[in-house]
Amino acid sequence: MIPKVFLDAPIAHRTLHDVTDGRPENSIAGAAAAIEHGYGIEIDLQMSKDGVPMVFHDYSLERLTDEVGAVAQRTAEELGTIRLKHGDECIPTLETFLKFIDGRVPLVVEIKDQDGALGPNVGALEQATCSVLKNYDGPAVLMSFNPHSVAKCAEFAPDIPRGLVTGTFLAKDWRFVPEGRRMELAGIPDYDRVGACFISHHVMHLEDAVVTYRKQQGATVLCWTVRTAMVEEIARKMADNITFEGYLA
Repeated sequence: MIPKVFLDAPIAHRTLHDVTDGRPENSIAGAAAAIEHGYGIEIDLQMSKDGVPMVFHDYSLERLTDEVGAVAQRTAEELGTIRLKHGDECIPTLETFLKFIDGRVPLVVEIKDQDGALGPNVGALEQATCSVLKNYDGPAVLMSFNPHSVAKCAEFAPDIPRGLVTGTFLAKDWRFVPEGRRMELAGIPDYDRVGACFISHHVMHLEDAVVTYRKQQGATVLCWTVRTAMVEEIARKMADNITFEGYLA
């Protein structure tokens, strides 16, 4: 079961980011703002060339920095010198981020798919992440769109609660994932196999039958990503908690 602390306050998506205030997504500044407001925090992880979990959403650097190319082509030391756009800091490692959070608010850690097609070619980032989190005393849970990733987390850190990020897996959002695999994942077939205790489902599809079924079977339902108070009000009719951005939930 997901710890109750993850249901007590809304969860800030990629930290409480706001570039107009110098707070890029997945930044220490964004984390500080979330802590100040008492929100939980959701972050994303990519892996450096030398196997270090980095707090960063995209596979490539160009949207969020002035550099180009894949995150996985740079070492952690190199990534740590790359400044985030609209802020005054560089890409942090998971270890650095955890030291700053220091257990003050709950942390939802999404491991981004390293297979490329939500397949089984994963494990290195999961192992590195679990190794770092084993030394962390604060409340933390792990999740991924890739069930194979969640299964690896169960293997490397069985005591850390874990969940699946879910949705409709439309072709426009997952152009490298075969149709059959997308259709399979939309049914959330791996929930029990990977020992999940929650799902985080697309906010616009919370009324899907598969979500209702999982909730009836005892799953905690989170959702992503709420961007207005009106959508939050609707989402909370099904979701046990929300992940939000762009306003104060």
